[in-house]
Amino acid sequence: MAPRLNQEDAETLALRALGFLAAEPERIELFLSTTGLGPENLRAAASEPGFLAAVLDHIAASDSLLLEFAGNLRLNPEIVGEARRLLAGPEPDDFA
Repeated sequence: MAPRLNQEDAETLALRALGFLAAEPERIELFLSTTGLGPENLRAAASEPGFLAAVLDHIAASDSLLLEFAGNLRLNPEIVGEARRLLAGPEPDDFA
């Protein structure tokens, strides 16, 4: 099955996910505490490789957050995992 997303689509989705997190103080605070980032270094971290994948990891780690995000964009939640794989590369167990 061919991927539904390309690299640019995956990056755009991750940026929308970051915006979704930032729209609610509770959401962004949990993300920041989970990643160890603070508001002062969030912008710098956003330019680091792997950051956008980490945003999608965070969204995907919570079923309720994933479903709310995907529902807001009217997307199949599986697309978040697909975007994450594009941004981070395959998981080690993907080679099994």
